[in-house]
Amino acid sequence: MATVQKSKSAITLRGSAEIVCDYLNYGINSILFQRGLYPPESFKNTENYELTMLMSTDQKIIEFLENTLTQVKEWLVGRIVNKIALVIMNVKTLEVLERWDFHVEYEGDTSSVEQHSEKPLNTIKKEIRDVLRQITSSVTYLPLLDCLCSFDIQVYTKNDVELPKEWAESEAANVKNAQCVKMRSFSTNIHKMETVVTYKNDDL
Repeated sequence: MATVQKSKSAITLRGSAEIVCDYLNYGINSILFQRGLYPPESFKNTENYELTMLMSTDQKIIEFLENTLTQVKEWLVGRIVNKIALVIMNVKTLEVLERWDFHVEYEGDTSSVEQHSEKPLNTIKKEIRDVLRQITSSVTYLPLLDCLCSFDIQVYTKNDVELPKEWAESEAANVKNAQCVKMRSFSTNIHKMETVVTYKNDDL
């Protein structure tokens, strides 16, 4: 019975990918709210990670993130994603003002599709909670976005990946006069996530 119980509590490769995408969903929604890209009234409170999180109620944003992260999850299982980037740009000039990079590292036995992790889920959630708190507090040092902004998501993959029909290749979105702040990382012992925000700093 002990062996059965152990296998039940283990996190699988797909389970780890789901944890990462759940973090990305909450993290991206939090950034969209904190950076003021959409009106506050278009977000609702949700409890997760022992935090009150703000999630968009805009159906277009919900569908866009759902479709994007569904594909990202499959690529995480296939270990072909290197980075997911949330790019914030000026609507009029298309200048990139801010970029949030979510770097992915693959840990453990990366040759096995049966890979699993014994790391306690509560420990992983605590690590994610610490990162989400840092995202929330980032408004204390990030410059005010005082123009109409839009966002896009770029997914950096290995070169041999086949893109879905509705996806297109694009140039890297670089920030001029850039300054970077690295957040805490979290790991499932299968996927490790490093979060970095790069923003325009005209004082440099």
